[in-house]
Amino acid sequence: MDNKVRETEPAYAQLARRLREAVEAGRYSGGTRLPTEAELAEQYGVSRQTVRRAFQDLVADGIVYRVPGRGTFANESGRRYRRQHGSIEDLLALSSDTVMEIVSPLRRGVDIDAASRLRLDTDLLYTVVFRRVHDGIPFVVTTVHLPDKVAAHVLDTPELQAGASSRSTVIGLLEPYLDSPIVEAAQSITVAPATEQAAAELDCPVGHPLLRVDRLYSDENGVPTELSVSYFLPERYTYRVTLRRAGH
Repeated sequence: MDNKVRETEPAYAQLARRLREAVEAGRYSGGTRLPTEAELAEQYGVSRQTVRRAFQDLVADGIVYRVPGRGTFANESGRRYRRQHGSIEDLLALSSDTVMEIVSPLRRGVDIDAASRLRLDTDLLYTVVFRRVHDGIPFVVTTVHLPDKVAAHVLDTPELQAGASSRSTVIGLLEPYLDSPIVEAAQSITVAPATEQAAAELDCPVGHPLLRVDRLYSDENGVPTELSVSYFLPERYTYRVTLRRAGH
């Protein structure tokens, strides 16, 4: 990082960065308690409020967790995947550090609900199911629905066939073929119990609370291109997004 950037970096952000680097370097292995707020304040010459704010950022990122009355602890290394999403480009970047493993290959079938959400005049569409893995650990299982005319571009794509494993995303595979690029993803987030399939793929009990994220992708003409329904295992995943005031 440029020295000028670091000079303007808030004290809490500097401390959070240093602690994050220490955790990721193994200085605080999984489950190890970090120094107290008072100890860190003295060590780094900052206020306890600065330490508290740094811890808040680290908790949000899944780097550490706090236990009232006991302290702040490093999360188990490699057990939680963290990524900030704020744009379509962020979603495409999933291919940089996760692996897509096909559970059920791209096939045509009937899905009334998905077809309705994609505004199709038929109940037939194409569906593929996959899970994403980070450092060998699965953290999400996703079902993607595609209209016939969109799926036609990737019917023979090796990455979407049975048993395939790749550093790809479905929208990344589609983008080169679309006449109009994907520019929007309308998203909803809820909590849902693990189905038998999700439980099997994520190695958790049936009925376990999962984070359900639905995304309806549309092109620059407002036409729905893809519907994805994902079930994230919260113990292994942190979702973070930065919200900004319009015009800033």
